[in-house]
Amino acid sequence: MPKQIAVDPNLLAEPGEVAFAPIPIRQYRLALADERERRGDAALINMLRHMLIVREFESMLASFKATGKYGSADYVYKGPAHLSIGQEAAAVGSAFALEPRDLIFGSHRSHGEFIAKTLSALGRLDAAAIDNIMAETQSGVLRDAAASAVGEEDLAENFVLLGLLAEIFMKSNGFNGGMGGSMHAFFPPLGAYPNNAIVGASAGIAAGAALFQKRLSEDTICVSHTGDGSLGCGPVWEAMNFAAMAQFETLWEAKRPGGLPVLFQFTNNFYAMGGQTIGETMGWERLSRVGAAINPASMHAETVDGTNVLAVADAVERQRDRLIAGEGPALLDVECYRSCGHSTSDTNAYRSRDELKVWEAHDPIVLFAECLTSGGVLSASAVESMKAEVADKMERVVHAAIDPSISAAADISSKPALIGGLMFSGTEIRVPDQLASLTNPTEKAAPVRQIARKSRFGLDENGEQISPMRAVTLRDGLFESILHHMTHDERLIAYGEECREWGGAFGVYRGLADILPHERLFNSPISEAAIVATAVGYAMAGGRALVELMYGDFIGRAGDEIFNQMSKWQAMSGGMIDLPVVLRCSIGSKYGAQHSQDWSSMVAHVPGLKLVYPATPTDAKGLMASALSSNDPVIVFESQRLYDRVEEFETKGVPQHYFRTPLGEPDIKRAGDDLTILTIGPSLYPAIEAANELSEAFDVETEIIDARTLVPFNYDAVLASVRKTGHLLIVSEASERGSFAQTLASTVTRHAFGDLKAPPRVLGSPNWIVPGADMEETYFPQARDIIDAVATDFFPHLKPNRSVFRNWNDLDLARQGI
Repeated sequence: MPKQIAVDPNLLAEPGEVAFAPIPIRQYRLALADERERRGDAALINMLRHMLIVREFESMLASFKATGKYGSADYVYKGPAHLSIGQEAAAVGSAFALEPRDLIFGSHRSHGEFIAKTLSALGRLDAAAIDNIMAETQSGVLRDAAASAVGEEDLAENFVLLGLLAEIFMKSNGFNGGMGGSMHAFFPPLGAYPNNAIVGASAGIAAGAALFQKRLSEDTICVSHTGDGSLGCGPVWEAMNFAAMAQFETLWEAKRPGGLPVLFQFTNNFYAMGGQTIGETMGWERLSRVGAAINPASMHAETVDGTNVLAVADAVERQRDRLIAGEGPALLDVECYRSCGHSTSDTNAYRSRDELKVWEAHDPIVLFAECLTSGGVLSASAVESMKAEVADKMERVVHAAIDPSISAAADISSKPALIGGLMFSGTEIRVPDQLASLTNPTEKAAPVRQIARKSRFGLDENGEQISPMRAVTLRDGLFESILHHMTHDERLIAYGEECREWGGAFGVYRGLADILPHERLFNSPISEAAIVATAVGYAMAGGRALVELMYGDFIGRAGDEIFNQMSKWQAMSGGMIDLPVVLRCSIGSKYGAQHSQDWSSMVAHVPGLKLVYPATPTDAKGLMASALSSNDPVIVFESQRLYDRVEEFETKGVPQHYFRTPLGEPDIKRAGDDLTILTIGPSLYPAIEAANELSEAFDVETEIIDARTLVPFNYDAVLASVRKTGHLLIVSEASERGSFAQTLASTVTRHAFGDLKAPPRVLGSPNWIVPGADMEETYFPQARDIIDAVATDFFPHLKPNRSVFRNWNDLDLARQGI
């Protein structure tokens, strides 16, 4: 909704037609003599050699899966093997066109792309840089193993192959410590970023990394390697649209012009597993056609002969030049053929023998070897010698990878918490003292002036609540921490739906558009998958991202990106990378079943995500500061009913200065000796109301503990309280069935069984759809429900006033969904 861009109905009313930029199809025609002059014979020979290495590496994996043997080696490999035999030219040609600092992001079938990129990078780096990389990786352990077991000759090459194979075999000296395995291996120092087991998932992550590169204004690009089948995935389209947003040209003032410098390279082998994309599962006859749907340049889309390594290299070089010039994004349809199955369990039932036979004549290695020998670059005997040398090297790499004295398995037996220690880095940043680049001073943001006039405490001298217009609210607390980080941390960017001029759907960012440039705060498309995926890529490449999903219910639109990407890469990297992403999700009210669900329990169930749920302005400010400082992924849930809540607990009011509240520490909001109530999110307030009534009417003194953070969660305060009271009620607005509150209750029972006078009770919402505004009080737990539960399960002698007492037993079975 930028006011700078007017929507003119007169222009829209003009008749005309939409024109599409032409899309070239297999137009490479350079003669070998031209390529020899352009690249030199040594480069051409290296291309063939790298293709042979990729082929031998994957043939070795295929042999282990089929027979348990390779050459003189015996090994039972239990993991997956999604091979790319037949696609070597697509990987090697692309890698030869890239610089070492360019980043590639792969798929589940990316061993070849990994090898091609790392070997190409080694060929362009000087010896000192390579030695430094090998010395810093695992403190030189992997380098020493490669040198002694594989050989000093081509040491860097041996280092790469051993690091990758050891990772696939899940050995401790693998590049990711065995935590990634076959489908997730990566090695950032040589530009090989994560391979991804989820089809198409690298598209959004690559776009996010390209967003970071655009902000850095460096001459680098990102490449998303996916297959033709990935175009059946919505997140791929979302990523391409995100990368092509017009605001990069119309509104941004970034030093690097144009759309994102990302190349979406589709290795098109005509099959998505067993479904044939042309003629069966897709509507296009040429994959490159889809570029026309994205922008007027048709994404510079082109179809390339993926069996010709020189054609691929030529195309990627031209696309790279475009991206460096600020003309991104770009798309390449690289047509080739996967001669092996989708995986080693594939029986090729979906392909005919005749088709497989026809494609044998288009084997990229055979074609390129014949090209070089007929052109006088290599003799046939030299090619055979090269094959023998590669096979010999691979056998030495294999023996090094399977020898436990060289490549030990990840030590889970003596270190059973090894994986757990990798889930979070537990580290924080120090926010710089100096201000980041702003378009205006912070005083130009209206909320800064408005908050300065407000009371920091929310109760007057009579204990009455002050209007949110005159006292600092939870929304203001969030704003103050976000303002501090956005104005001091240049690496931090914020985006989401309507985050800029609108100030976010619920006004948390209101005023920030007046002081932050578009490249630091911008509106995204309504593309939840792209919002989260690009944040992951942006952080992975070295930035920090604060992104927003307007409603927590929209987590479903970004399920993979949250649950498989944002949550897992720190551990799957073996601790190699941090992922500082903060994802804000409001929990709705009044809008019914698709906009008002509390999905905090669903998120808490997934390992690798920290989860914050503040209920007071002070906690919102302190916890948001900790989230934005963390090098771990954090999800912050915010109840829409609490945005205008003022501070009722901290008598000194919300501190004006910047501060951090440690994640994982629940807070006692009310002291008591008879009953403990642990609340999650907005349940704090009905619990306080109920506690006051229990005290006044029945002389029951309740201790109220606000969880504040669900992951991590320190049980000490709760256990100490239960030791004193003997009773525990946990109140949450999430549906009771399978809720995180049940996990809390179970854990407390386990550790405080002897202190409990009765089983802990969980009070949540019914296992029904969330109703609309007029019926919400019958759905979310109210003070009367809390009193009812207390009377029913802990103090049956109490006789509450029936006017404020719904008989819990009448609803109990229904609430449980029975």
